[in-house]
Amino acid sequence: MDMHEEALENDPTRFALRTELLQQIEILGVQRSLFPSSEKPIDELVHRLENINPIPQPLNLKSLPLLFGNWQLVYASRGTVVTRQIASISDFLQGIKIKRVWQKLAAGDTKKISASNSAEVELPILGEWQLQADGLWKWGTDEQTATVAFNSFSIQATKPLGLPNWNFPELRIPVLEFLQKEALWITSYLDEEIRVGRGATGNLFVFHRERTSSMY
Repeated sequence: MDMHEEALENDPTRFALRTELLQQIEILGVQRSLFPSSEKPIDELVHRLENINPIPQPLNLKSLPLLFGNWQLVYASRGTVVTRQIASISDFLQGIKIKRVWQKLAAGDTKKISASNSAEVELPILGEWQLQADGLWKWGTDEQTATVAFNSFSIQATKPLGLPNWNFPELRIPVLEFLQKEALWITSYLDEEIRVGRGATGNLFVFHRERTSSMY
């Protein structure tokens, strides 16, 4: 048994905290859990999990296979780039729905991870649209902290005007290298089911792994 298998073996305390965290997030519902509205009980559960993190160096070569995959964002303490923009136009907030937000992480070049952040949004009259940002994680000797930069953004109408059999071509916009801004990203907790990330400003994000059989 290597250190990662040992770290992930039966741990009743960690499993109980994780279960409680996911239950509390589910009670909130998607619209509340992804919009700016820090929930102290949830933040406290996340903090307690971080204190018993079984994989303290998630960017270590042996840990990367556990990090790769498809992850659904289930909680953001201060919202996301998309939900903060929606919240800023409160007059229309009731008519805009976040269907889901997810992230795909895959192997890149040495000490790089290919990252794709996506959101599915339902707009009044206009129907459902998918937004996506693609970029890279890069890191050095610190195997918990990466710098993240996005090199392209895209938008696509998946159900324009609410019509399920229609879709528009994807519109992709590349970002020139000198315009790409880097941000710090800390993976503060990782196990086989959930992942916690923290931005430079303290915003915390909880991701739940999506299994292949349940992919959209």
